[in-house]
Amino acid sequence: YNSHQGCLPYTIKACDHHVVGKLQPCSKSIGPTPKCKHTCEAGYNVTYEKDKHYGSSAYSVHGVEKIMTEIMTNGPVEGAFTVYADFPQYKSGVYKHTTGQPLGGHAIKILGWGTENGDDYWLVANSWNPDWGDQGFFKILRGQDECGIESQISAGEPKLS
Repeated sequence: YNSHQGCLPYTIKACDHHVVGKLQPCSKSIGPTPKCKHTCEAGYNVTYEKDKHYGSSAYSVHGVEKIMTEIMTNGPVEGAFTVYADFPQYKSGVYKHTTGQPLGGHAIKILGWGTENGDDYWLVANSWNPDWGDQGFFKILRGQDECGIESQISAGEPKLS
């Protein structure tokens, strides 16, 4: 927001999701959608048309081993999972849903995996700002389809020409 970096910097002001941080709390109401611009910000040295990137294919990835192979071969994958009432309070460690009702679905980016204190996990980037969770990231149990995270994986290949 307001960074003047890239072709079209994000125009919606940042807010704090589920934490008391440096920003205003996020509103529960939906504000106006900014108008689409078809030109880059002044001073950006690439045209709008040349700065757009396209995919040549998109596909689903099923199974822990295939997800890991996809990440190693082509980089991060997109996923979605069910957010429960205990998730917004996450700070560190490997998240495992323990209590609370579902709040809704949430899209995320899975960057990698590891093991912590005997728990296999996915390393995930969230979109709730760096004040949330572990500096905007979280770890979630891997291999158990925790909150449905392994059931909704998408990946793609870029169009290179």
